[in-house]
Amino acid sequence: MSVAQDAGGTRRSSPPTERVVAVLEFLAAHPNDRFGLSELARRAGITKPTCLGILTTLTEAGYLVRDDGDNGRNKTYRLGPALIALGHRAQEAMRVSPAARAELRRLAAEFGTTAAVSAVIDDRITVLDLVGPPGVDVGVSVGQSYPFAPPVGLMFVLWDPAALRAWLTKAPTVPLRTDSARLDLVVDSCRSAGYLVERLTPAGRRLYSLMAGVSGTLPDELVALLGELVADTGERVYLPGEAPATRHDVSVISAPVYDHHQRQVMVVSLHIGHALTDAEITARARALVATADRVTAQLAGNKPSP
Repeated sequence: MSVAQDAGGTRRSSPPTERVVAVLEFLAAHPNDRFGLSELARRAGITKPTCLGILTTLTEAGYLVRDDGDNGRNKTYRLGPALIALGHRAQEAMRVSPAARAELRRLAAEFGTTAAVSAVIDDRITVLDLVGPPGVDVGVSVGQSYPFAPPVGLMFVLWDPAALRAWLTKAPTVPLRTDSARLDLVVDSCRSAGYLVERLTPAGRRLYSLMAGVSGTLPDELVALLGELVADTGERVYLPGEAPATRHDVSVISAPVYDHHQRQVMVVSLHIGHALTDAEITARARALVATADRVTAQLAGNKPSP
């Protein structure tokens, strides 16, 4: 939903804007297809006259391309070249520095996997940059975002006590129970180590795929399903020595980046997606922390003392 805030902070929706967004998002979800007016109006849930006005304006601005078909009949629409320029500008506005990207590239090459930088922007977790081997799909992409509320986002507040308390007071996106003793153990362990290891579970995979791109308000059916997948904050965190297995299925390892106020501002992550031994986890985590520390230095940031 498209919303704005007035001077008093009240959130106001904009139905006309929502209709434009609905058309663009539908076409973006089907980049290789072309659609006529009637089908677009039906799929976007708007009237044909309204849809025609939107299509005409977006086409004139270059955000859509109209294909006239035979003798001007059967007109269809698809995404236009003006969106490429907008996308590049948005990406440049959010992209990390070339030096930080070089650090990601070095880390990814060392372990043959994907390294990423992400941050919380406008109360959503957003992937800012991603570097990895060609042809490897880790299930995330630059610009992808997730609601920043329990159970998603622990790694973005773990090293900031005030931010952690604020995050825990947010209304969870799914029904959760909080095992305070478990969460305290996770927080203490990860702060001491300087990194967080998220275990790879079927629930975790489905959680992030379902949450990607959705707004803060989820349909009841999705809330119920997610509630079945994830029941406790911090339950997917690996802690050394906690499990007897010799190899552990690891999803991602993350470490914080700080600003000059010693506040956590970004997270550097190494996407794993397979089983590792304790020693392999430690080796990757140490390299990751070193990378995050160098990015902190590039930002003229200060890492808090242990």
